[in-house]
Amino acid sequence: MNGLLTDLYELTMAAGYFESGKVAEKATFEFSIRHLPDRRNYAVIAGIPQIVDYLLTLSFTAEEIAYLRALPQFAQVSPAFFDYLHDFRFTGDLFAVPEGTVLFAGEPVLTIRAPVIEAQIPETYLLSAVTFQTLIASKAARCTTAAAGRPVMEFGTRRAHTPEAGTLGARAAYLGGCAGTSNTLAGYRYGIPVMGTAAHSWVMSFPCETDAFRKLQRVLGPSTVHLIDTYDTLEGARRAAALGGPMWGVRLDSGDFDTLSRQVRAILDEAGHTGAKIMASGNLDEYRIRDLVSSGAPIDSFGVGTQLATSGDAPIMGAIYKMVELDISGIKRFTAKYSEDKTSFPGAKQIFRDVARDVVARAGECGKGEALLRPIILGGRLIEPLPGLEQARERAAQSLANLPPALRQLEVTEPWPVIQSRELRALISQTRSNLGA
Repeated sequence: MNGLLTDLYELTMAAGYFESGKVAEKATFEFSIRHLPDRRNYAVIAGIPQIVDYLLTLSFTAEEIAYLRALPQFAQVSPAFFDYLHDFRFTGDLFAVPEGTVLFAGEPVLTIRAPVIEAQIPETYLLSAVTFQTLIASKAARCTTAAAGRPVMEFGTRRAHTPEAGTLGARAAYLGGCAGTSNTLAGYRYGIPVMGTAAHSWVMSFPCETDAFRKLQRVLGPSTVHLIDTYDTLEGARRAAALGGPMWGVRLDSGDFDTLSRQVRAILDEAGHTGAKIMASGNLDEYRIRDLVSSGAPIDSFGVGTQLATSGDAPIMGAIYKMVELDISGIKRFTAKYSEDKTSFPGAKQIFRDVARDVVARAGECGKGEALLRPIILGGRLIEPLPGLEQARERAAQSLANLPPALRQLEVTEPWPVIQSRELRALISQTRSNLGA
């Protein structure tokens, strides 16, 4: 992985650590959720495999090192630092919650313990990769919850901030509960079900709508989904129905979905297409889906694009990556930040989850319930294969099912209890006193 895919200050600090003789010091950094995104009761964690790939392949090429040497910020750095970068590899440890785990504010997502430079450089990539996919997975979980068992398809790559964001977003959306994606690369790369047949341009390329429908059905057979709102939605439904089978159904992409779906359902049923389905897409989010389901609209599935691929109503999450302890020649020093509204807590941690609450404890404590942070990389080596995407998807579904019903709803409610253990509270107090904060 490209070592330059980071903020410059990670590398200037790396040079500073090197020149200050800190290379052998071991640091523990923690990625945690300081605040949940707006209007969220939980976060579905995603992106762990990308973090593992990054750490296992992190390195610098000769060309990248030459680029750094030419920057004015490195003009006074010794040649030995660049020799160090030439052989740079991650040799530390990674602990993380399994993908698909539901977490809350105040909880660590992952911990890195490594020589200080190796622990510092990954900050930028870790925050970006996990935060983005977690936002999308969490949004998908909300959409699928609102759909109440009706499939939701991820349609957002064309609205994503980059094509790769669209592909990773499709992966995260599937993890969060979506039934599939329109992104073919995501289907190929991750084994996600794909769906899609034709756009308005297909219909417009023929002299009449009926001819467009007939030709599409000839090509796609039972997989055909007729897009019926290019001109007149109800006439489009009648023309699609008049062709007979086979077809999957029709798609509504504009208009009053509640009213139109009822009218289209009647047209299809009257023509004998009682098994044909109706999909709705176009400016949908979890709130519109909830309203359509609540009204009894006969819509069988939903396609969600822009709002899902960008987590449109909550595109940021208050995630942080902070040093929590240092090991200097076997002597441990705890570190924390105490600035207003940006506090971090000292010491490596563990989360224990039981049926009623989460306890954030010191690493090494014994606790009640499931210990969520687990070793993934030790000494720079992956200790066992990661769970696959299907397993992460199943974990997300089970994690969500275990939440109280109020937390699964779209409105913000009383948060899941997250408390600190007695030992952790004592460490926080002692560290603050030692630092004079």
